[in-house]
Amino acid sequence: QVQLVESGGGLVQSGGSLRLSCAASVLGFASYTLGWFRQAPGKEREFVAAINWFSNTYYADSVAGRFTISRDDAKNTMYMQMNSLKPEDTDVYYCAAGLVGHASPRLISPYDNWGQGTQVTVSS
Repeated sequence: QVQLVESGGGLVQSGGSLRLSCAASVLGFASYTLGWFRQAPGKEREFVAAINWFSNTYYADSVAGRFTISRDDAKNTMYMQMNSLKPEDTDVYYCAAGLVGHASPRLISPYDNWGQGTQVTVSS
């Protein structure tokens, strides 16, 4: 069982920045594909970014060029630097981990471990 703990959410003005962290307690962290998803009340959870075991990165079109995902396998931690934040980025952000294999890291189904979520609020 993988335990994931997110941190770094908060309230920021439009155009500002936040850095989310996701700390994992698991053996073999380096083998996992890691992802960030977000969800607003009443809406489906949506893909934001992912990084696989080769450190290949994937981004939703809505955040490409503004968000950067990274990982530090020595610290069992994943990060997401969010710049040029917009009010529409307001959501609860969840980190996810899975042995995704050849499945698309943009899908929810390959991930079987999820954090509790951290709120990001961007004011206009």
